[in-house]
Amino acid sequence: MMAHSLITDSHCHLDFPDFEHELNCIVERASQNGVHRILTICTRLCEEPKNRSIAERFDGVFYAAGTHPMNAAIVPMATTDELLGLSEHPKFIGIGETGLDYHYTSGSAELQKKSLLIHIEAAQVSDLPLIIHARSADDDMADILSSEFKNAPYSCVMHCFTAGKRLAKITLDLGFYLSMSGIAAFPKSTELRDTFRSAPVDRILLETDSPYLAPPPYRGKRNEPGYTRYTAEVGADLFGMTYNAFAAQIEQNFEQLFSKVLGHERAL
Repeated sequence: MMAHSLITDSHCHLDFPDFEHELNCIVERASQNGVHRILTICTRLCEEPKNRSIAERFDGVFYAAGTHPMNAAIVPMATTDELLGLSEHPKFIGIGETGLDYHYTSGSAELQKKSLLIHIEAAQVSDLPLIIHARSADDDMADILSSEFKNAPYSCVMHCFTAGKRLAKITLDLGFYLSMSGIAAFPKSTELRDTFRSAPVDRILLETDSPYLAPPPYRGKRNEPGYTRYTAEVGADLFGMTYNAFAAQIEQNFEQLFSKVLGHERAL
């Protein structure tokens, strides 16, 4: 395999049962594919200890924690103080994932909004980036993110971005980042690729959202962090760049947004 520049999987779920008893192999295969950093995301705060333990176990693994919007009605509401307390860990580098999902859980919309506002406040106070999940909620998402940004600026990534160009423009205008998952590599994702192509390349991140959404040639199978390279190949083509040039830009983007990573790595 040709040597590639190093890249980061900026969003996956290493704590999920899909990876149980395989973490050593998963992280090793990621490294073999040039994925030297992995950000594992906690979707319920009760699972934060497991994500923390995984991050502490592997040098290149970092973590974030929050309440996924689809969990907002079934777990205790997080508090700003709780999130700020977690943020003191040296490998805790982001707030979330949080957001709005009206596709399956529109009935909990008001609880989702309340939870989102708590996470935004934690991001504003901690100066850590917010990690947003947005599905079938573009208008409310745009309104809340914009109005809260006017109250107090914060940084943010729109994880696994699949929304339309309006939400892309609004969030990019706020200085936020769009994260490209394996969905961007699906053959029928022409409109989504056009949305990414029209964005500044210095605002793009890569992710797997594994164990979900494996890109070709693994579509339909369990995804894993090492497959980030296949989405990176699609991204490089979209922006008319070599793989290595695109990878270097994406690494710079990740380090700009998740800047706490650099402090930890310099301390090693």
